[in-house]
Amino acid sequence: MGNISLIQIALLLTTAGLVAPLAKYMRIGAVLGYLIAGVAIGPHVLGVFRNVDNILHVAEFGVVLLLFIIGLELRPQRLLALRRAVFGLGGLQVAITAMVLTAGLAAAHFDWRQALFAGLALSLSSTAMVLQVQKENGELETRHGRLSFAVLLFQDLAAIPMIALVGLLAAGSAELPAMSLSGAAAAIGAIVIIVLAGRYALEKLYRMVAQTGVDEAMTALLLLTIIVIVAIMKAVGLSPALGAFIAGMLLADSDYRHDIAANIRPFEGLLLGLFFIAIGMSLDIGLLTSRPAEIAMATIGLLAAKGLILFVVGRRGGLSAPSARRFALALSQGGEFAFVLSAAALSAGVIAFSFAGFINVVVTLTMLATPFVMMAEAAVSRRFLTTASQPQPAYDEMPEGQGHVIIAGIGRFGQIVARVLAARKIPFTALDGDVAQVEVMRRFGSQVFYGDASRLDILKAAQIDKARAMVVSVSDVEVSLKIVDLVRRHYPDLHLFVRARDRQHVHQLMDRGVEFMVRETYLSAIDLTRRVLIDGGMSEARARRSIEAFSRSDRERLYDDYAHQSDEEKLRASARRQADELAALLAADTEAEEEAVTPNG
Repeated sequence: MGNISLIQIALLLTTAGLVAPLAKYMRIGAVLGYLIAGVAIGPHVLGVFRNVDNILHVAEFGVVLLLFIIGLELRPQRLLALRRAVFGLGGLQVAITAMVLTAGLAAAHFDWRQALFAGLALSLSSTAMVLQVQKENGELETRHGRLSFAVLLFQDLAAIPMIALVGLLAAGSAELPAMSLSGAAAAIGAIVIIVLAGRYALEKLYRMVAQTGVDEAMTALLLLTIIVIVAIMKAVGLSPALGAFIAGMLLADSDYRHDIAANIRPFEGLLLGLFFIAIGMSLDIGLLTSRPAEIAMATIGLLAAKGLILFVVGRRGGLSAPSARRFALALSQGGEFAFVLSAAALSAGVIAFSFAGFINVVVTLTMLATPFVMMAEAAVSRRFLTTASQPQPAYDEMPEGQGHVIIAGIGRFGQIVARVLAARKIPFTALDGDVAQVEVMRRFGSQVFYGDASRLDILKAAQIDKARAMVVSVSDVEVSLKIVDLVRRHYPDLHLFVRARDRQHVHQLMDRGVEFMVRETYLSAIDLTRRVLIDGGMSEARARRSIEAFSRSDRERLYDDYAHQSDEEKLRASARRQADELAALLAADTEAEEEAVTPNG
């Protein structure tokens, strides 16, 4: 394999940098854009790159980083909570898919070893593909998105024994069982080392480096950690991605978790893009043109058989029919581990070169097809299916309420409201559409429920008809206005208290008849200004009068601006007039204070 030239590296980086925004503009998804770009510049079309294996080996590090970040965001307690979905439904999917595919290939007169290998390898899906596509579609936090993650996690775990099984399937050596036992011992030892290092050494090491205050040192340590883990896992024949996942999960409780994630995401995004480009390059166009019918049948057959099995598994997991359909379509492709298993089986003599090429082409085509299938399903659903039949998030059930306050949005703003209400023993129901934020608040003992407050059925579940008031503290202006419109339309008598982003947002709320609103940074800015005045030598009483004068002036200007919001010239005139009046008012206050403190004045 030849070396990659600097010009090729520049072209590769240029491609990776241009494809994502172009794909977003064309609304085809970044993953699909990377795959198409890879096919175009690969050895079988334009021929810019011919040493695809070199690129793929480097780009596979992107999958490693992806699994590390997933582990970083998955605390051990959450994995324990997902154990039924991971080991129950994930195990069921892999077992049934492997058995069906193996039986089908055996019936087609393939050698039993080839049939078993292909059945196992094709039962796995693409973790990188599924998570990226679901992230782009906003489906990661839906119920089928969470189930997809659980099944993918089991598949990554299952890749370990599958790699070991390749050795057992290899022809001829009486020493294989002994080698398998020693390999199993080495694998267990490697995992134990990673676990112990993550539990007892990494946290202290990161603390030492963080205390230096050198960002580059933290990034270097992070990359070194992952490279060492990859080397250990490869040395014992295990999946480097799984090792990275374990290391990330062990650092999930670290004080430096957010800093680690921020440092690694740029590398992960770039290398993952290169990975998909390399997958596109590896598509053997020659094989595709020489055996089109067989490859088409195999590709469609794999997507159909795997999709049907996944649909049944999804329904068994409690998904509605639309959610189970999205779940099945997302995971119906072959995965990147199929390439790893194919290479291992080829070197071990389990499969022939032609069979490995055939498997790789089919897997690549299914990966190429997945974004198209997902887009087609979404288009058909929007066109022909009702909103009620669309996949919806698995929102929490609400408790019975009476005379309570509903808080929509439990971020920085809503948390303060919730804490004061809790301190005064005033009942409230807090809703938030961010499952991560809900989990954080629950860990600190808050009664928070996962639910979208811009949906009428969720508000009804929160007993809004029995509520005394509602606080809308979401940060997104459009969502805030959507909630206000919904409440005003169905519950016009309910007292609304709304967090406003800025003056324009205030005017939009005034249009809707909202009386109680506060700009999110207004009071904190007022209080800080008061403290600045006092620190500069002004008396507390004078500082308070200055702030009160500004508040009155600003409130008058707010209503003046609202009356003339469509006339820019009048707005400017109002601003100048209010500034002059405020300056005159404060000057008069200063003169009055000076006269009051002058002897015999």
